[in-house]
Amino acid sequence: MRTVRRSLLLSVASLAIAVAILVYIFWARDLELWELKGLWFPPPSVLIAVGAPTFGPPAIQVHVRDQGSRTDSTPLVMIHGTSSSLHTWDGWAEDLTVHHRVIRMDLLGFGITGPDPSHQYSIARDVQFVRAVLDSLHVKRAVLIGNSLGGEIAIETALADSALVARLVLVNAAGLPAVQTAEPLGFRLARMPVLRSMLRYVLPRSVVESSVRSVYGDPSRVNADVVDRYYELTRRTGNREAVIERFEQRVTDTTLLTRMHALHMPTLILWGERDRMFPVENGNRMASAVTFARVVRFPTLGHVPQEEDPKATLPRVEQFLHAPIILK
Repeated sequence: MRTVRRSLLLSVASLAIAVAILVYIFWARDLELWELKGLWFPPPSVLIAVGAPTFGPPAIQVHVRDQGSRTDSTPLVMIHGTSSSLHTWDGWAEDLTVHHRVIRMDLLGFGITGPDPSHQYSIARDVQFVRAVLDSLHVKRAVLIGNSLGGEIAIETALADSALVARLVLVNAAGLPAVQTAEPLGFRLARMPVLRSMLRYVLPRSVVESSVRSVYGDPSRVNADVVDRYYELTRRTGNREAVIERFEQRVTDTTLLTRMHALHMPTLILWGERDRMFPVENGNRMASAVTFARVVRFPTLGHVPQEEDPKATLPRVEQFLHAPIILK
C-alpha cells in the first residue's frame, strides 16, 4: 500500500512539474486594448457604445468599421467566424466600399471588442448583439454576409427579423452538424476540460499557426502577418476566457435546416471545398431549404475563402449584389 501511495504521489508530482514547465515556457500574458490599437485599430476603426435599451446593460464598446457610400440605403454587414475578427473581410471590403456602405464589427469575445460582461455566448445573444449594433448605426435594412459562426448568426438574424435582411451571403456557414476531418488544434484544446483551463494562461504561437493553416485550403497562403493577427487578438484581455465559455455554452440546434424554409430573400452560398470542418454538402442542404438560393463552390479553397483568396471569391458576390434575383 505504501509503495502504491508513493507511486501515486510521484505521478502527481511529475504531472505538476510538467504543467509548471509548460506554463513557464508558453505563458502568454493578456494584451490590453491600448497595446492592440496601434496595429489592429487604424482608421476608420472606431469604438461605439452599444447598450440599453437595445442591449445590455452594461454598455459594451464595440469595434466597428463603417466605410463607403452614405447614400447606400442597404449596407453590407459582414460577420466573422469563431476566433476571427473584422479583419478577415479586408480583401472584400476594400473593393466593395467603392459602391457600397460596408459595416464590419468584432463579435462579442473576439478581436478588439472583447468579452461580454454578462458571459453569455449563445447564438440568440449574438443575434441580439448584431441587431443592437445596427440599431446604433440607424440601419433598418441590410445585406448580411457571414462566414462560419457569422453565417449561422446571419441566418438566425434573418429568421428573427426578415424585414431587416434584404439578401444573405453565407460563406462556409456553421449551423448544421459538423462532419470534421480535421478540427483546428486550438478548437480541440478548448473542448478538453483539463487543457482548456490552461489556455487562459498558455498560448503557444505554434498552436495558433497550426489552427489558421488548417482552415486554409492551401496552407502556404498563411503568412506571418496573418498568424500575428490571430495570435495577438486572441490574447486581448478576456478573449481566451470568452472562447472557452463559448465552447462550453454551445448547443447544436437540430431544427435550423427546417426553419430555414422560412427564408425567402435572395441567398448566395459560397463554399471552399477544402473545408475540413463543414463539408460542401452542408451548403447544398442549406440551398435546398431556401427558396431563392444558389451555391458557388471553390475547389482549392478552405473554410475562410474570403480571406484566403478575396480576388477569386469577390466577383461572385458582386454579381449577386447586382442581380435582380437568384433563382434555383
